[in-house]
Amino acid sequence: MAKKISSKIPKRKGEFTYRGKSLEELRKLSVEEFARLVPARQRRTILRGFSEDHKTLLHKVKIKDPNIRTHLRDMIILPEMIGMKISIHSGKEFTPVEIIPEMLGHYFGEFVMTRKKVSHGAAGIGATRSSKFIPLK
Repeated sequence: MAKKISSKIPKRKGEFTYRGKSLEELRKLSVEEFARLVPARQRRTILRGFSEDHKTLLHKVKIKDPNIRTHLRDMIILPEMIGMKISIHSGKEFTPVEIIPEMLGHYFGEFVMTRKKVSHGAAGIGATRSSKFIPLK
């Protein structure tokens, strides 16, 4: 029987690089310099400037606050966040997410789903024409 691998993130070989830069080089970059490396949508968001809420979150990241909880699903993952555990709101509850290097440049909301899987039950009595004839045990 074959062993099933259920890892969502691909395993990397060797040192992590993002657009040709190592993790140490990325941590030394300013936010504007990092913005030049990310895709256009994220670059536009960063260069237009962060809101006050985003700046508050970045301040908590800089002081290494261990209990960061946020509703900001549109925050872009920056190099200084790597290795932290941040709780992100899903609309119902806060889900803790460990930030790893592969998440760089993505949004928080991509890693916490807002909808759960639908599991339909059986039809009720009288819901369909054929359910009239189902015995009631």
